[in-house]
Amino acid sequence: MKHVDIYTDGACRGNPGRGGWGAILVFGTKEKELSGGEELTTNNRMELFGAIRALKALKEPCEVTLTSDSKYLVDAIEKGWAHSWRANGWRKSDRSPALNSDLWEQLLTLLEIHKVTFVWVRGHHGHPYNERCDKLATDFADSFLKNS
Repeated sequence: MKHVDIYTDGACRGNPGRGGWGAILVFGTKEKELSGGEELTTNNRMELFGAIRALKALKEPCEVTLTSDSKYLVDAIEKGWAHSWRANGWRKSDRSPALNSDLWEQLLTLLEIHKVTFVWVRGHHGHPYNERCDKLATDFADSFLKNS
């Protein structure tokens, strides 16, 4: 199985507001940058979109190390919360609805294809790939102003 390093970030200008996500896939010496966004969204949705779009870009099942500064994303997977939410009909332990269930469903499906290890890094602390992903995400979020 090929190993790919993925770095992701999400950004939002207002929450909700104009949002963007960025991802960088690294395989050996090759790098691929991806970005996108929505005019009205939340930061957490953009964090999830970055991970989903990066994993969807893989052409075959891979072993992946996915690095993100989103505790929401990393903890929900690593601590098993997202799997529990799905098992409980997208309800949290307090029976309130789990937010972003549409995106969590997509992500969990992708995790059945790829062997993914999630790693959390502190955002805006000089991690080169995290900084590049942040720029991709914020540039995309800002592009909605230029296009209106």
